[in-house]
Amino acid sequence: MLTKIHPLLQFSFFKQCEFSLNGKGKNLYITFDDGPIAEVTPEVLELLDEYDAKATFFCVGENVEKHPEIFDEILRRGHSVGNHTYHHIKGWNTNDEEYYNDIERANKLIKSNLFRPPYGRITPKQHYHLKKSYRIILWSVLSYDYNRLLTKQRVWRNVRNSVTNNDIILFHDSIKSKPNMIFALKHTLSYFSAKGYRFLGIS
Repeated sequence: MLTKIHPLLQFSFFKQCEFSLNGKGKNLYITFDDGPIAEVTPEVLELLDEYDAKATFFCVGENVEKHPEIFDEILRRGHSVGNHTYHHIKGWNTNDEEYYNDIERANKLIKSNLFRPPYGRITPKQHYHLKKSYRIILWSVLSYDYNRLLTKQRVWRNVRNSVTNNDIILFHDSIKSKPNMIFALKHTLSYFSAKGYRFLGIS
């Protein structure tokens, strides 16, 4: 199971994607994909507040339309947001214009220059086009919180054993991921706060 993205995999056109961030000090960047979800995201926001932690939420446009009050609350609490398409579609399996239109539909709601492709995959042509308008943010640590074959303890270990300074950690604020994600998030915030790390949004 590949939890940590190895630098050698960050090749070719992906060099202009961001897997981690540069900076001084002990900083970590927690990110959440697929929300906002009424049954999940508010609990995530409360947990983050307990540790004075900021995060970045890569939102799906149709979920923003369903839950505008939660999206507004994400912003009100000082977190960052990014575009995760409107329909959570697969770029590599979608007509280019259809994909770009879906992203722009989402951006009318989200209004961010940050973009993360669903599943972390797009074609080289799509990457070339999108990087003109967006910072394409991937991740350096994948929690695998969505994998129901993994115990919540295993998901937490995936994070704990992989994190280094300035890593971008990927969680999902989805119903499917919630049990594993909430457990791993609590431990991530507690463990790394005790070690002197700060949790920052991507801006």
